[in-house]
Amino acid sequence: MIQGLSALGLIGPSSAVGAPAAPAAPAEGVSFEQALGQVIGSAVDTLKTGEAIAIQGVQGAVPPMKVVESVMEAQRSLQSVLAIRDKIVSAYQEVARMAI
Repeated sequence: MIQGLSALGLIGPSSAVGAPAAPAAPAEGVSFEQALGQVIGSAVDTLKTGEAIAIQGVQGAVPPMKVVESVMEAQRSLQSVLAIRDKIVSAYQEVARMAI
């Protein structure tokens, strides 16, 4: 019923106890840091676009409907970023409360 560490692939029959382990293969895909950076970068771009279109709307160069759409999109992006920030702060506080 209970299998040894070799069943997990951590220690194989050919590996010695003192032998250095092979380096782990790099993970496929995007790291958390890169994904978070992309989301924040996209939100900043959306906010800048909304601000630029709002300024053009004040100048009369853009129809009011386009201004409302871009401002609403910027608001959704900002709310998403704030929700992510709140989750990160909550997770940090949870880790800080853990007993060592």
